[in-house]
Amino acid sequence: MKTFKYKILLITAVTAVVAGCKKYEQYPAEQRTIDYVFDKNDSLGTNAYSFLNSTYALLKSGHNRVNGEYLDAASDDAVSASNNTTSVPYILSTGSYNSTNLPADENVWQNAYVAIRKANVFISNIGVVPVKDELRPGVSMKFAWKSEARFIRAMFYFDLLKRYGGVPIVGDKVFTLDDDLNMPRNSFAECVDYIVSECDAIKGSLLTVPLASPTANSQRVTNAAALTLKAKVLLYAASPLFNGGNIDGANPLTGYTSFDANRWVLAAQAAKDVMDLNAFTLVPDFRNAFITQVPANTEVIFQRPNGLTNTVESNNGPIGFTTNPIGQGKTSPTQDLVNAFPMKNGLPIDAPGSTYDPNDPYANRDPRLGYTIFYNGSPWLNSLVLTYEGGRSKPNIGNQQTVTGYYMRKFMGLYESQSNYGTASEDWMFFRYADVLLAYAEAQNEALATPDNSVYTAVEKIRQRAGLSPYQLAPGLSQDAMRTIIRNERRIEMAFEEDRYWDIRRWKIAEDVMNKPRVGVTIANAIAGYTYTYAPVLATKFKAPAMYLYPIPYNETVKNTKLKQNPGW
Repeated sequence: MKTFKYKILLITAVTAVVAGCKKYEQYPAEQRTIDYVFDKNDSLGTNAYSFLNSTYALLKSGHNRVNGEYLDAASDDAVSASNNTTSVPYILSTGSYNSTNLPADENVWQNAYVAIRKANVFISNIGVVPVKDELRPGVSMKFAWKSEARFIRAMFYFDLLKRYGGVPIVGDKVFTLDDDLNMPRNSFAECVDYIVSECDAIKGSLLTVPLASPTANSQRVTNAAALTLKAKVLLYAASPLFNGGNIDGANPLTGYTSFDANRWVLAAQAAKDVMDLNAFTLVPDFRNAFITQVPANTEVIFQRPNGLTNTVESNNGPIGFTTNPIGQGKTSPTQDLVNAFPMKNGLPIDAPGSTYDPNDPYANRDPRLGYTIFYNGSPWLNSLVLTYEGGRSKPNIGNQQTVTGYYMRKFMGLYESQSNYGTASEDWMFFRYADVLLAYAEAQNEALATPDNSVYTAVEKIRQRAGLSPYQLAPGLSQDAMRTIIRNERRIEMAFEEDRYWDIRRWKIAEDVMNKPRVGVTIANAIAGYTYTYAPVLATKFKAPAMYLYPIPYNETVKNTKLKQNPGW
């Protein structure tokens, strides 16, 4: 009976593998059992490899991931143009959720454990498949595949960790219907150690960078991806929310129970290990980092391929243009984000000598502003984006439009001088080299009393690629001053890449920035020129300390009586 139940549990996962594969069409779905996928006579491992690929597919692209919108629209960087109280960004940014109604796209508990279970099915069964190929001498191909599955599993544990803190670690076990599923949460420290140990264990049995066949394997897990995941986990672990700022100081589920400065040292070294591979460089043009495919894109460490499309333009392009598809303008960047971009001379807009002109606020700014955000007068589709009141992109009638005076530009193709949308690569980068440089700079700066040359170099590489002139930072900066610069560089460099939402939490500043209203601009077009008025567009809310972590879903605590709820929920 137990064997029968086990096979039934596999039907859903196996069906996902075989869908669209002609080899399987002759077999009814109910006959596709674990023995068929992990076939003792399949020397090529064809069926098992397809199963692994379907496990990869559970890693979601961040493009309009949360109910058709970007997660950053729930941070201080943007708001949803729908201005609808039922939109996921609205619910998250206004704190309108609890353990029973956390939006499905962010309530990842169940989906993460489904993915972890699927990875465990592969890990536990690949051994019987007689694959003869080797990744390289001494490393069998099926062992490399197993390492890939372990990485995917670790990725999902990281997704859980940053949302909930410590979670149950199930190891390699594949549960059946007869098993006792009541499991307590492991501590935050145990989860960090587990993910790090997995990355260390698999890094030597994966594809190594630089890839011999980058076009064919750019979407697969490499040693660099494992090292980067380790670096990101250690960066989170060292951050204030978990390292010295635990929201429940004596609770090991919600973070470490004491501060340890060495955690920053470990995070810095992990990022440096990626840098020392000497396999990645920043793409010279910031825009091309997001629309150029491997091998030309030397910044990609790990990505989810989405192919050549114009879905980002369709969802987020400015309205007012006759295109196919027509832009829906879903994402409205905030004035807060626009103000974060410095002048082209590298100085903040409010710094002495910045040359910022409030009557011409977008002139001579960091080029990343125009590559990330559409503002009034941005070139697009052989014309201009016009967001003044009554302008083509803010007509105030009819279609959904910007609520802040801005549209998202990032990730889109180079359509400034085109008459219509074509297609461009819209792959989603989970890890890119700029993130590693900034992670290293942050961790190294926190590990030292004052920033050393390596911190300067990492940050200045980002600023140089951005086109700042001069890109060099002032010498002799204090740790606090460098921290401010690094955090702002992360904000503008990584905008809309699902970083800001988590950064303001791990830095434990969400209670400050999210309890202020989000601001937009109203532009009047008069004979004398444009006038700019700044005003709130949305009152966001963050309930500290509870909202630094998500609530464990109520239905999970009912099913598993050993699960302890997070504080405040």
